Amino acid sequence: MQGQGQAGEVSNSSPSMPATDDEIREKYLERAIRELNQFTRDLQSCDQCPRGNLMPVLGSGHPQADIFMIKYQPRPSEVEEGVAFYGRSGGALMKSLRRLSIDPLAVYGTLCVKCPVQDPAMADPACVERLVEELAIVAPKIVVVMGEDALTVVNDLGMPLGRELEPVPGVIQSLTPATDALYVPNIDEALDEEGAKRAFWRSFRSLGDWYGDLPPY
Repeated sequence: MQGQGQAGEVSNSSPSMPATDDEIREKYLERAIRELNQFTRDLQSCDQCPRGNLMPVLGSGHPQADIFMIKYQPRPSEVEEGVAFYGRSGGALMKSLRRLSIDPLAVYGTLCVKCPVQDPAMADPACVERLVEELAIVAPKIVVVMGEDALTVVNDLGMPLGRELEPVPGVIQSLTPATDALYVPNIDEALDEEGAKRAFWRSFRSLGDWYGDLPPY
């Protein structure tokens, strides 16, 4: 018992204040950055694919992007820089995003086959399946799948609660209960021929309507 006239012990601890929305978002962003950094280290140390001395081509963009773009395999410019969507395809996408009033900071882009192998079929299936981990880290609101080969990979991933996507360009589909999907032609095959450019644009512009309907928070 406390003696009469004896001062009570003052506690140094004070009730913790609830975290603000900004602080919570910052914590999630920090975690996503850490996890993507570890994901990158794991990719670079993987020896399952016969890529020789070449490094894997890494995804690029915001670690918590709303929009997650997937191509099947890298082109030479991407292999040279080690970054997905570097070069002509990236430039074309930036023009398309600006035309649709989509913030490029809301976008992340990656590849199904990240290792620069002569034949994509030589890529180890376990390496291709790392796409599931990459999607889980970024946790996008929509996945833009470019081309039939990428669509086949996504449909074969066996994502939790995942649904099979149809090869219907320009139609917003449901990939999981929390993630939409949009199938479009492979942008690498739509850079030189006018008809292919129009076909890509007709399907890709659905992304602008989807993005415009996002709530402002």
